[in-house]
Amino acid sequence: MKKINTIVLVVMMLLVSGSFYGQNLKIMTYNIRLDNASDGENAWPNRKEYFTSQIQFYSPDIFGVQEATPPQVDYIASAMPNYNKFGIGREEGATGEACTIYYKKDRFKVENSNTFWLSEIPNVVSRGWDAACNRVCTYGLFTDLKTKKTFWVFNLHLDHIGEVARVKGVQLVLKKISELNSKKYPAFLMGDFNSEPNTSQIAEIKKVMDDTREVSKEKPFGPSGTFNGFKHNEPVTLLIDYIFVSKNSGLKIQKHAVLSDSKDLKYPSDHLPVLIEID
Repeated sequence: MKKINTIVLVVMMLLVSGSFYGQNLKIMTYNIRLDNASDGENAWPNRKEYFTSQIQFYSPDIFGVQEATPPQVDYIASAMPNYNKFGIGREEGATGEACTIYYKKDRFKVENSNTFWLSEIPNVVSRGWDAACNRVCTYGLFTDLKTKKTFWVFNLHLDHIGEVARVKGVQLVLKKISELNSKKYPAFLMGDFNSEPNTSQIAEIKKVMDDTREVSKEKPFGPSGTFNGFKHNEPVTLLIDYIFVSKNSGLKIQKHAVLSDSKDLKYPSDHLPVLIEID
């Protein structure tokens, strides 16, 4: 009888631990720096293998990239076949830089996905307001096959020049989230915002979403900033990459990290990735 009770206890412990494990979710945002030959020793061909190995090591369940040109999008997909992806380039013919979202294909079902432009006419290829470039936001509605939970992920890249474009772009994205999320699922908004924390557009987001850095249960890990400019010998203090989560989502942000891994005194991108873990 004692042996049977022990077996039952072990089985119950395994079931409980498996249940907790299934509720963990890791999300990452990463501006990967476009493939630009003028970057010299920091050009994509010299860092792409280390870049993908870094992501594989941290194994995010979902990650969004910015500045990804079509060859970069395809290389990442080929190097990490356990992920599927969606998102299109910001120029005519789906070319140019993309805000692609990758996700573990054995864990998630994508219920809905699309890309829109940050402009006055978001459903067509266009440049908005005072922006220097076309800018896009890619989004997806995910169902977690482990937990059966459904949530949204929005991945954007705001303009680096146009102040009006950054403000209006955020307003457009928040409006889109509100329109799409009629069922009030948890929503994540991530990407390169080209905006420091004290800007009006970040304040606008914080009215309806929480900065995961600020609500993380564990102390945030890593540098205070995210843009390194490939300058390995200087502190990283410029914070422009974020992951936000909708207020009252019911989700607990357990960890927030800015990852400053390097190899041979070189970063895998001119931005550092942001990684969060949700219970």
